[in-house]
Amino acid sequence: MSRLPPFVRRFASRPIAVRLAVSSVFWSFVILLIAGLILSTLYRDNTERAFDQRLLVYANTLASNLVGPGDPDRDLGPIGDPRFELPLSGWYWQVARPNAALGEIRSSKSLFGGQLPSLASGDDRFGQIRRGYGKAPDDRNLRLIERDIDLGEDGRYIIRVAGPADEIDVAVRDFIFALTVTFALLGMGLGFTTLLQIRFGLRPLANLRSALGAIRRGEAERIAGEYPRDISPLASELNLLLDTNREILERARTQVGNLAHALKTPLSIIMNEAENAPEDVAARVREQATTMRDQVNYYLDRARAAALAGTLGTLTEAEPVIAGLARTFAKIYRDKDLEVELAVPPDLRFRGEKQDLEEMAGNLIDNAAKWAAHKVAVSVEILRDDDRPRFRLLIDDDGPGLPEAAREEVLKRGRRLDETKPGSGLGLSIVSDLAALYRGTLRLDASPAGGLRAILELPGDRSST
Repeated sequence: MSRLPPFVRRFASRPIAVRLAVSSVFWSFVILLIAGLILSTLYRDNTERAFDQRLLVYANTLASNLVGPGDPDRDLGPIGDPRFELPLSGWYWQVARPNAALGEIRSSKSLFGGQLPSLASGDDRFGQIRRGYGKAPDDRNLRLIERDIDLGEDGRYIIRVAGPADEIDVAVRDFIFALTVTFALLGMGLGFTTLLQIRFGLRPLANLRSALGAIRRGEAERIAGEYPRDISPLASELNLLLDTNREILERARTQVGNLAHALKTPLSIIMNEAENAPEDVAARVREQATTMRDQVNYYLDRARAAALAGTLGTLTEAEPVIAGLARTFAKIYRDKDLEVELAVPPDLRFRGEKQDLEEMAGNLIDNAAKWAAHKVAVSVEILRDDDRPRFRLLIDDDGPGLPEAAREEVLKRGRRLDETKPGSGLGLSIVSDLAALYRGTLRLDASPAGGLRAILELPGDRSST
């Protein structure tokens, strides 16, 4: 593939419909061009033969007059066409012996004292009828016919008759013009019918693509409809793949839930038993058990999210989730008289699980509310991308912010820059990991409000309904 010319590689990446249309138009043009060249050549040959037959009639008339009774060198008289009497009309005849002097040549009045060119060559046989082109005395192109007459004792004569080659050229040009118009209309008709055939032939693939898009958008769970026999197996295999994917994800959910229960119960028992231990031992046990529980929750949530992130067709209405989180944290931090501004489109949809959106947005809003002085702003930007539609969630606070060098540090798992604030330090790293599972990103920047801005990009867009 890499050895192919660049334009071939670019063409190979085009849609099937474009490739079929371009190849059809190209080969139709080539076929029509070849057919046009063949037909125009055949028409010219037929036109020349018909013109030669007319000239041959005049030559035979001259031959008859020549072999008639009387002196062969007499005046042969008119041959029935007045154009031979008009000077330089383009229609000429000439009769002469081989190698005759200029005064011994008899010719039509139209030749006006000139001579017709000879078509004879060294390989010609006597009596052979020769055809070809030559120049008239006025440099016009002529079509000539030449034949030999043997009168026995009276000697040999050469008869030449010529007509204007323009008549042949005009007839051929008219034919080529008519042929070009006809083939152009035929080509347009073929192109139109080809496009209809391509559209009709590829419609099942378009329907299959639409069905997959509906599944990806969460509007359907399976590929429905009837398909041709060569595409139906593909649709069946895709449906089987979807069913298998759902079964695997369901088993993963069950296993994650079972593991969570299996680990949380022993940890709770350890923490309860620590109450009866000496205070210094109990504090260390509680601290380590709390760390273990946070770590277990972190990795269980990550495993659950990894299983769910690949689920096709999972959609979550984002505005109710984010609005609910904003109200919740406004109440939690009411001692700050916290104001949470919300600018989220009501038709915004997240391509993923509701619980994951709650986890990511909740951690970011919680972090902003924790550090804000009085105000947190939550807004959304839609990123226009037809292949992978996305949106950007912006969460700003008016807190102290973070230096640029420290922003990368807080995204690392378990890193906390201020031990005076509550929490395990896993919040932002959880958001970063969850976003990565959905092929999204999390980054921190300076906020226009003076504090920190969290920028979360996730798959999703605004509803088309």
